[in-house]
Amino acid sequence: MITLMVVAGIALLIAIGYLNHVAENNKVEKARSKLELTDRLRRCGEISETFPGQLVTPALKLLMTRLELNVIQRMQNMDKHNDQLKSRAAELSELVAKGEGIPVNNPPSPILTEAKAKDVRFLLEALHGQVTRAAHDGFLMTNEAKHWIREIRNILVMLHIEFFNNLGQAALSNDQPGQARLAFERGVQYLRNQPDPVTYQQALIAMEKQLARANSMVLTNIAPTEDDENALTEGLKADDSESEWKKKVIYD
Repeated sequence: MITLMVVAGIALLIAIGYLNHVAENNKVEKARSKLELTDRLRRCGEISETFPGQLVTPALKLLMTRLELNVIQRMQNMDKHNDQLKSRAAELSELVAKGEGIPVNNPPSPILTEAKAKDVRFLLEALHGQVTRAAHDGFLMTNEAKHWIREIRNILVMLHIEFFNNLGQAALSNDQPGQARLAFERGVQYLRNQPDPVTYQQALIAMEKQLARANSMVLTNIAPTEDDENALTEGLKADDSESEWKKKVIYD
């Protein structure tokens, strides 16, 4: 009897320890999930609010809103009494209900510097990550996720087109055709390296025209004129005079 009681006591202690371990793991997992969802919510909000307006279509804005709403709804399942989450979920649900009639209030933000282009590229990478995670969670169907991944790549190309074009135009405005030529050359090379060049054929043709214009200006600027009296032409004239004198000495 005593042996049975000892065995029962040991078994009870093991069971209690196991249950405590499971409870602790659940607590840790819940905290980890909450922290992860909080970070995803921050990222979704940053993407939706700061993405340049000229690159945001109603369909893209709708996707951003849906992704944010999905994260909030998952957070609500863990914190059902959070009034802030409840209010935000209601606001986003109203926007999602509008479909592609959703308002796009993102202000245009021209891509004028390489730093700005990198910032937008990071936003695109973050959006790509959110789409991939939403597909993994089952929120987005595989076909829809693939569609948006293709669209994100297309937006990345449009970002580069705007950047190289703005960079070149700014250089032309500052009377720097050499810098403009470099910018347009980078743009042409980037478009030619795309795996689907047909999609960007018109953009490539336009960029090549800008490159030809800048190149023509560079050649015009370096061509000497009849009135040039710079150090080079003075040196050439001096050489000519010296040559004439030497000829006179030799032949006289």
